[in-house]
Amino acid sequence: MQSQKDTSAQEAETTAIAVLAWLAGEPELLSRFLSLTGVDPAGLREAAGNRGFLAGLLDFLMGHEPTLIAFCEATNRKPEQVVRAHALMSGAGSGADWP
Repeated sequence: MQSQKDTSAQEAETTAIAVLAWLAGEPELLSRFLSLTGVDPAGLREAAGNRGFLAGLLDFLMGHEPTLIAFCEATNRKPEQVVRAHALMSGAGSGADWP
């Protein structure tokens, strides 16, 4: 049986990966994100396995409310889900001891 912390961590990771998938369909935003992170398109798959990169995806959304809202509307997520995932992955929430 999984603990709530494990489930929350998985949900946060799932949310971050959903952001990447959504950005893949938004070339202008993806280009902006890549230029901010220094990751090239070829390195996306490898970067997606990195906790810091996933946290950066959530930071990107949290830094621009219209982008956050567009993501939430496109993926049927509530902004609160992204906020929780961001807090967990950035260490600001109860998930500071991320697995």
